Amino acid sequence: MGHDHAHGAGGNRRRLGVALAIIAVVLVAEVVGAAVSGSLALLADAGHVASDIVGLVVALVASTIALRPATDRHTFGFQRVEVLGALVNGAILVVVAVGVAIEGVRRLLAPEETHVAGLPLLVVAAGGLLANVAALLVLRGGDRQSLNLRGAYLEAMGDLLGSAAAVIAGVVILTTGFAPADAIASLVVAALILPRAAALIRDVVRVLTESAPRDTDVEQIRAHLLDTPGVVAVHDVHVWAITSSAPVFTAHVECDPEVFEEGRTGPLLDELGECLQGHFDVTHSTFQLEPAGHVDRGESSHR
Repeated sequence: MGHDHAHGAGGNRRRLGVALAIIAVVLVAEVVGAAVSGSLALLADAGHVASDIVGLVVALVASTIALRPATDRHTFGFQRVEVLGALVNGAILVVVAVGVAIEGVRRLLAPEETHVAGLPLLVVAAGGLLANVAALLVLRGGDRQSLNLRGAYLEAMGDLLGSAAAVIAGVVILTTGFAPADAIASLVVAALILPRAAALIRDVVRVLTESAPRDTDVEQIRAHLLDTPGVVAVHDVHVWAITSSAPVFTAHVECDPEVFEEGRTGPLLDELGECLQGHFDVTHSTFQLEPAGHVDRGESSHR
């Protein structure tokens, strides 16, 4: 399991590094384009991209720390650092979305202060759109394995949406001269970013509060374990996740007395572990085997 996680985290780190390089090029292009054209829209989007680069750096550092091995003090290793990185990314997304929304409203209320050069905006935004598509393709797939990478993916998605909105605004400004199109596009982007940021933060909170993973049915797991020959009851069930791709399961399992008398505890533990891994993709499980009727007074309040 440790090797698999290290391999996955290493792959995530490479994805983040490539995406960071691509988005950094977008930032430089937008800053130069804004300086040449005087476009406030490009400068604002460059600020958006800069905040995303900060988020990607946080994600990259978190992925690197997560590769460190477990120690006597950090017995699960540093895998949960990825979750903390995702929390930072989620917070950045919220700040960016709120900032873009505020600026968009300000421009709508004071259109006379908004001067956007349509052609430079369109050219640079189109280049940014292509670069962001490339970054998303690099991050694609890893976002389903790691909350940290999912945060980076959402930030790249926000950049793509920002570039797409800027392209549309550039076309509208060039063809109609309607300058407020830029502010309207910004509000659309903010409205698209906020729900994704909220969903990311919700999943981070689920991990940090050690709630059962969203796709885990505890009663179904209990039913599978009870179907195992020799198992009489299952209680004190706890399911949580170290990080998004590392669920953990513990339980007390009451067995027929024959299991202990015949020395079948080892095979039973193997069968229970294989049940969880095969049906529920849980590779880290711990079972306390007890004779039928045994009650642990210290744990009796748990299910």
